[in-house]
Amino acid sequence: MGDPSAAGETTAPHRWRWLILVVMLVAEIMDLLDASIVNVAGPDLERSLSTGSVGLQWVIGGYALTLGAGLVLGGRLGDRYGRRRMFLLGLAAFTVCSLLCALAPGTGWLIAFRLLQGSAGALLLPQGLGLLRENFSGPELARVFGIFGPVLGLGGIVGPVLGGFLVEGDFFGLGWRSVFLVNLPLGLAALITAAKFVPGRPGGRAVRIDLAGAALVAVSCALLVLPLNQGQEDGWPLWTWLSMAASVFGFALFALRQRSEAAAGREPLVAPALLRRPAFAVGLGGIALFFAGLVGTQLVLTLYLQIGRHFTAGDAGLGNLPLAVGTAIGGAVSGAFLADRIGRKVLQTGPLVQLAGAALLWYELGGLDSASFSVRDIAPGVAVCGIGAGMVIAALFSFVLAAVDDDEIGSASGVLSAVQSLGGALGVAVCGSVFFSRAESGDVTGGFRHALVVQACLLAVFLAVTFLLPRKGRPEGDPHTTADEGAATARRAAA
Repeated sequence: MGDPSAAGETTAPHRWRWLILVVMLVAEIMDLLDASIVNVAGPDLERSLSTGSVGLQWVIGGYALTLGAGLVLGGRLGDRYGRRRMFLLGLAAFTVCSLLCALAPGTGWLIAFRLLQGSAGALLLPQGLGLLRENFSGPELARVFGIFGPVLGLGGIVGPVLGGFLVEGDFFGLGWRSVFLVNLPLGLAALITAAKFVPGRPGGRAVRIDLAGAALVAVSCALLVLPLNQGQEDGWPLWTWLSMAASVFGFALFALRQRSEAAAGREPLVAPALLRRPAFAVGLGGIALFFAGLVGTQLVLTLYLQIGRHFTAGDAGLGNLPLAVGTAIGGAVSGAFLADRIGRKVLQTGPLVQLAGAALLWYELGGLDSASFSVRDIAPGVAVCGIGAGMVIAALFSFVLAAVDDDEIGSASGVLSAVQSLGGALGVAVCGSVFFSRAESGDVTGGFRHALVVQACLLAVFLAVTFLLPRKGRPEGDPHTTADEGAATARRAAA
């Protein structure tokens, strides 16, 4: 989260500032790779560690859980202790955790290391925007954020393909472990470069960290995701429902604490004024709904290809390309032609296109011949789903951030990123549970179709939520529009 004053500073440009951009991009790409590359390694990981479906869901969703729970705190730590220091610490911890994941001797250890890796990412990622604001300004800053979208978009596409290549290649007999080891050369190179070329500025020693509030968020997130991951296997006992109810109570306590902190003149983790704005508060719910459906069904697509159709990891990675290409097309159409012209309607058109794609995919799955199946059989439905998703992603965050003032952009971006990550973790838990409940009895196609029903329900609620958002995003030239908003939108579009 950036310091609002940083953008207005008039110090001489740093000589190596473009290297700083490269380092920030490498850090972001490492996060994107870790969020997507593990999907195609799932079946190989299950066989190697003899883990079950619940363990696999925790390996994949646990990272997003701790990442989302810690993002806001990570930004405040950068404000307090200096962004360069926290960036280097987060990058070093992320790289070490990647090595630990690769060396994990069992499922429990791997889950623990993935949770730690998500926490390291929560410390690392919020510092990037502030560091760029400190070292770029004016037209250069706009160019920097213009680079983010395409580069990070490529990272999101490469993740499953690279993961499939590494697992199928089984280089040096490493199997699934190689998907974590790929972060080592990237992390070490970025760490050495950042230590040498990223300038340091002191943090604000007067900034107070609300540790109790951060703990409330972390505990509430765990209380929500734990029963969703375990409930299906345990038969949904009473404790799962009590845990989910307790999570709602925990989030309410967090909101009350933030209000009391602000009333006492202290700095809360999240400005209460943000949550009092209907467009922002409603938008948070929309983001959680949308990304829960999107991330959950992306996982199920990969599992279906590997478990149901016995694709190799490499072929399953390539099987994600129709979704990636569709998303790129939808994002280009939305960003270039629709968002400025039809405003909020692009957020209503996108889920309708997704629903049409889900219906087409449902139909395609029902008429497949197992003996002659190929990705081409489901590519049209998957691609249409991707087009609808791209239309939404390209516009969603700018519409939500339209409710935010300039001095709140940093806090708002951290909250939006956290909600997106938590939504993804929930999507993995819910869609994964629905899929495995059918797949474990041999009905893999039925599991995929049921996951599509879950996504359709989430999209229907999301569509209803969009009617509460502003009719138009901020018009071009509005003084409230900042480069921060463009950066947040670019990063989320890539994810």
